[in-house]
Amino acid sequence: MVTGVMLPTARIRAVATATPPHRFPQELTRDAAREVFADRLRDFDRLAPVFTNAGIETRYSCVPIDWYKRPRNWSERNAMFLDSAVDVLERASWQAMERARLGPDDIDAIVAVSSTGVATPSLDALLMERMGLRRDVQRLPIFGLGCAGGVIGLARAANWARSMPGRNVLFLVVELCALSFRHGDLGKANIVATALFGDGGAAAILRADPDDRQPGDGAVRAWTEHTWPHTLDIMGWDVKDDGLGVIFSQSIPALVRERFGAVADAFLAENGLDRTRLAGSVCHPGGAKVLEALAEVLSPCEAGLDDARDVLRDYGNMSAATALFVLERRMAKGATGPHLMSALGPGFTAGLALLEL
Repeated sequence: MVTGVMLPTARIRAVATATPPHRFPQELTRDAAREVFADRLRDFDRLAPVFTNAGIETRYSCVPIDWYKRPRNWSERNAMFLDSAVDVLERASWQAMERARLGPDDIDAIVAVSSTGVATPSLDALLMERMGLRRDVQRLPIFGLGCAGGVIGLARAANWARSMPGRNVLFLVVELCALSFRHGDLGKANIVATALFGDGGAAAILRADPDDRQPGDGAVRAWTEHTWPHTLDIMGWDVKDDGLGVIFSQSIPALVRERFGAVADAFLAENGLDRTRLAGSVCHPGGAKVLEALAEVLSPCEAGLDDARDVLRDYGNMSAATALFVLERRMAKGATGPHLMSALGPGFTAGLALLEL
């Protein structure tokens, strides 16, 4: 933001989500995991309740269930990521553009977030080619934000929109988390990730019109992030020969209870609010235990938590894309008033945004 200069308000003109074609009931995922691991992992039956307790009934995948039943190397995984990620983003983008009544020539900039595959040329360049966007579109690909990418990326897109009034910024996020499943990894984190992760993507259109400085109607009013010290080992990827190994600590729910509230309260206070004045939240649910901790911290604000639970139930944890699925539900319901959008990611970092719906 430019100090001393009153910039126009960035507004979310449309949000759309998309999933890859394969839908797995949680029981199918559990049975496939048992088939892969039970003969080699004596503790599998002790760990299996995580599939029941995760709060997930279904999730989507870019490949059929049998694809996961034999070892895959990094090049196989990343080739699948490139093909499927662009497909998902294209469907979400066309839908968002239709809702915003825009065509390919109306897009002026793209912010693209993903942490589950490597793309060079980046996903935004691949999508430009696929959709026939203008050749002078400005692009910002962002990698490595993990689950926080949906909120922090939206903030970057809003900031960019404010800096170029009258231009349309296409915000993209896609995560194919299930591709991180590694056949040879017998660690507990891999089993938990198998019970949690799903695939999905989203697109949003942001625009800041000149002389528009009023709140409401999808306004992105403010944003911040906070990275706690000595927490680099809480969440992230461990790069292996056969793919990306998941890192996440069992301490995350406790960290939310102990540390997140103070950060959220300080952010709200800076913007003249507190939790009692929020109309709702747009939370990345993370997992069932993380969502329980968030519900405690955000009390008495309860509106929006059911949407987060429903997204977790229907899609699993789609990393950065998940928060946009929750946002789409809140907006489709006609939710109004100030909403705190939040997600936690590697760093260990909290991404926060204040939305006026």
